This record gives sequence, C-alpha cells and structure tokens, in this order.
Amino acid sequence: MPKIGFIGVGHMGGPMARNLIKVGHSLKVYDLSEVAVNLMVQSGAERAASTQDAAKGVEYVITMLPGGGDVREVFLNDGVVGAADQGTLFIDSSTIDVESAVTVHEAASAAGFEMLDAPVSGGTVGADNATLTFMCGGAKVAFDRAQIVLEGMGKSIFHCGERGQGQVVKICNNMVAGIIALATSEAFVMGEKLGVDRRVLYDIMSTSSANSWVLNNACPLPSGVPGVVANNGFKPGFMAKLMLKDLRLSQAAAQLAGSATPLGAAAAAAYQQHINNGHGDLDNSSICKLIDPEIE
Repeated sequence: MPKIGFIGVGHMGGPMARNLIKVGHSLKVYDLSEVAVNLMVQSGAERAASTQDAAKGVEYVITMLPGGGDVREVFLNDGVVGAADQGTLFIDSSTIDVESAVTVHEAASAAGFEMLDAPVSGGTVGADNATLTFMCGGAKVAFDRAQIVLEGMGKSIFHCGERGQGQVVKICNNMVAGIIALATSEAFVMGEKLGVDRRVLYDIMSTSSANSWVLNNACPLPSGVPGVVANNGFKPGFMAKLMLKDLRLSQAAAQLAGSATPLGAAAAAAYQQHINNGHGDLDNSSICKLIDPEIE
C-alpha cells in the first residue's frame, strides 16, 4: 500500500486519515494542532515535523485545510511542491475558491506534478464512516491513480473535469443545500405557527414535491424527523459557519462566471445574520433559529 502525507487532520481530516490507516495505508501527518497530531499518532500515524516533511518520501500528499489562503500558503509558500519527491500526486480535499484551486494546480503542474482538487460532501459523519462523496478536478490519469486512496475515505467518487472543476461542483452543491435548508426552515415554522405538527409536516413533505436530502438527513426542526442533528441540540454535523463559507464561495464563483444567483445570495445573507446572532458553531440546520429564535 502506498505511503501518504496528510496535512490537516482536524475535524474532517482526522477521521479521513484514520480510515486510511484502517485499510492499510502508512501515513505521515502534520497539523498546527499538537492535540490533533497526537491523536493520529495514537492511531498509528507517523508524526511529520513540518508540512515539507509531510511531503517527503511519500507517494501521495492529501491536504484538508480551512480556506484558499491556507492551501496557497502550504503549497506555494511553505514549499510542499519543492519538498515532494517527483511522481508524488497532490490531492487537496479542502473546499476553497476556484481561483485558488487553479493557481495551486498551475504551480504543481509547472513543477512537474499531477494534482486533484477533490473537495468532499458528507460532513463529519461521512468522514467517520468513510462514506464521503469526492468531487475531483484534474487530469483523468491523476483521478485514476487517486482511486486507491480515495476509496479508503469515500463511497462516491466522481471525476468532474479539469483543474478547479471539483471545487465548482462542490460550491454548486452546497449552494443548493443552503438554499433548501433555509426554505425548509421557513416552511416548517410557517406550518407550525398555523397549527400543524412538525412530524405531520415531515411525513407529508417527505413523500411530496418538497422532499429532499436536506429534509431527510438535516431536518431543521427538532422532532420533525427522528435521528437528525436538530434532535441533539444542533450539535454539528456541518457547522453553520462552514455553510456560510461555502455560500460566500458560491457568490464569488457567480461573480467570476457572470451568473445570477439571487437565491444563493439570499441564503448567504441569511446565514451571515445567523452567525452574527452567535450560532456559527451549531449545525447548519439551526438556520431555523433565524426564522424562529424560540426554537430549542
């Protein structure tokens, strides 16, 4: 099994890396958090002294970082590209802006490396259970080579096109998810204020034209449906502040494309207000608290 350098082993990267160890890969890990690195070492990973060290002597380098600036810093300024052995495949699973993704791709290509932008969907539950969806942008040969690694972390793996196209698909997907979460919250609150029980609303909407993945897996009102995060005090899951990040990325992408996204803009504004109200660390389904602050 190939050896992998993994940079960024926090809430998402940590369980992803542990799943790679479970299927037999050797990992060398780096994170700014010593606690995160220590947990990985306890799981069988080797500690890297720096980002450059994580990129040395491995066949793959995977990054899971907070934003585009962090990805550019690691690849362009920290010297990961210069430190890696020739033939190393770079896989960036961060969710970042399209321009940053393309910039890093170009830098890797100029140095003779293949790279994939491979953001994920599925949240921490998918990361824990190795059921993530990977949306990959880059050369088909790089995508094919990455399969042995991605299959250890995910269930659905897609080649979306050339460099940056994985980020485009991820941004589009999460813009829709944010819009649906907001619309579903509005409908549930309105229905309940007019006297209909939450579970009745769910039972009917889930078998009608209002049905969606969000409704069934992240129903935004407690007791609307069993087993969703709203029933656990909106413990994430996928934090509201991360949904806002993705919605902002969607608006930057819309500006880049010259494409109108009025609903995406409305969802971004709503999540911004929700975060301003102090709910950024709750699950994104807590957006219902913006519609009705009394919801617990």
